[in-house]
Amino acid sequence: MTTGGQALVEQLRREGVEIVFGIPGVQLDWAVDALCDAPDIRFIVPRHEQATSYMADGYARTTGKEGVCMMVPGPGMLNALAGLATSWACNARVLFIAGQIPSPTIGKGFGMLHEIADQSGILKSLTKWHGIARAPSEIPALVHDAFAQLRSGRPRPVAIELPPDVLQGAMEGVHYFDAAPFAPTPADPSDVACAAALLGAAKFPVIYGGGGAREAGDALKALAERLQAPAVMTEGARGAVSARHPLALSTLGGRCVLPHADVILVAGSRFLDAVAKPVFASPDCQLIYLNIDEAAFAPPRQPGLNLQGDVRLGLQAIGAALDGRTQPPSRADDVAKVKAWEDVQMDAVQPQSDYVAVLRDHIADDATLVSELTQVGYFSNIAYKVHTPHGLVTPGFQGSLGYGFPTALGVAAGAPGKRTVSITGDGGFGWALQELATAAKYSFNLTTVVFADGRFGNVQRIQKRTFGRTFAVELQNPDFQLLAQAFGVRSERVNSPAGLAGALKAAEIAGGPSLIEVEVGEMPSPWALIHPFVPPLNPPPPNPLGEPNKPG
Repeated sequence: MTTGGQALVEQLRREGVEIVFGIPGVQLDWAVDALCDAPDIRFIVPRHEQATSYMADGYARTTGKEGVCMMVPGPGMLNALAGLATSWACNARVLFIAGQIPSPTIGKGFGMLHEIADQSGILKSLTKWHGIARAPSEIPALVHDAFAQLRSGRPRPVAIELPPDVLQGAMEGVHYFDAAPFAPTPADPSDVACAAALLGAAKFPVIYGGGGAREAGDALKALAERLQAPAVMTEGARGAVSARHPLALSTLGGRCVLPHADVILVAGSRFLDAVAKPVFASPDCQLIYLNIDEAAFAPPRQPGLNLQGDVRLGLQAIGAALDGRTQPPSRADDVAKVKAWEDVQMDAVQPQSDYVAVLRDHIADDATLVSELTQVGYFSNIAYKVHTPHGLVTPGFQGSLGYGFPTALGVAAGAPGKRTVSITGDGGFGWALQELATAAKYSFNLTTVVFADGRFGNVQRIQKRTFGRTFAVELQNPDFQLLAQAFGVRSERVNSPAGLAGALKAAEIAGGPSLIEVEVGEMPSPWALIHPFVPPLNPPPPNPLGEPNKPG
């Protein structure tokens, strides 16, 4: 006889799952017990349910594998929703396994342990697909369907619910499934041909890559080189093409090249800014949208040629359709001028620029920096040079304060042979500082840098600008050195970029988990470099390519 819990674990194993992030609880007893007999699946247990989903998210976004998390229903599920929302915003392939109350009592309002009204409805609002098992025999197919959804269409989280009676129930003759294959959708060939014709005839083509292009870096680079098109990469795409590449630009540099473009290929991006306006619109420019999600073609975006399909396949198909066309002249000199224009503005933001330079110098190209909503973190999202698709992790448009440290734990779990670096503020770190216990328990090779100014710095800045005063922004911090010591984590306190450099080097030599506290004061705003609608403190240098009506 096989229990539903055993069937769950076996189908997870067949789908290739290597790690489950979760916290045991009574509704999950039969699933957790089955994990005892699955030595090829590691069960990693943090100290709070919110960490389970954040860890699964970090793992999924940096390994190319699905992240799996599991928690009890009701308060456990609710605690984990912030991480699920971040996975939704960042297109992460996460399987969210939630326990349930006993099947006969669902929806009855009997006041069962951990019962909440319409748990399924809550999960449906944050996932692309949802299922619930009503019998033990349904579990293998349910898990398989979940992975089929994760491996096709837009990569977003899915959820399944498992009542305790279903996990405990026994059955004979279980039917399991081979692993669900990856099933990317190709764009229509006629649309590809039209896109290739437009790009091939363009005088100044630009590729604008979003988070959907992050895993399509080779195809993006090849097409950019074929067209000699500047490759502008959003926060979600940074590293798809190395920042060292002569055609690679951030969105700051994009402000120089987009006005000169006559054709823009928008690959895997929503192409909307943080106030829901198109990134760029001009009647003199032809827009081509390549995206798996047709919602990315809709207003308020400027109408264009729409290619619905997998970004990697679409980029490859466009490149193949360009075969035989004459190679255009190099645009490396133009892009080099824009890179220098970027650097001048970034170097002026101090001390953030110096701290980011130290981070870049002391983090290997193939290691991951997990950025948080803190002053150095905001600046890192645009200024930190990223050389691999998994070199930088951010919370995307969800802007989840406190996500960084637990997310970095998941990144570290998926990359035991590399170092992960988490940068956070003392405000955001407070959301999950108890997870120092998790870092120590599993000896993760994770260096956590806490920039401590004793306040919610960004909230303070906004209050000052808007109201001329501040309120409720001061923090009562622990002694971070004693805190780390209490959890058995090595630590160091510094107060300068040079001090951070030495501490990062020492942490690298020591290996395992480390905490570095960096004492800082109030910092200048970097927002004008991140969002074009934010007024700059100082006038930016003129566009090195000339005015848009005077092509360079």
